[in-house]
Amino acid sequence: MQTQLLIIMMGLFLISCSPSVRVEAPDKPITINLNVKIEHEIHVKVDKELEDVFSADSGLF
Repeated sequence: MQTQLLIIMMGLFLISCSPSVRVEAPDKPITINLNVKIEHEIHVKVDKELEDVFSADSGLF
């Protein structure tokens, strides 16, 4: 009789300690802070002939 009572009490103890997972929506809005710094460089390659056309000595400008 005592062993049955002990087994029942151990079973109740194990059931009462089972973990639970709760999924709830947050009460505050989610904020995402993006500090992004964008830098870019533009390299232009000009043919030698175009450099000659646009040079100061060409008289174009």
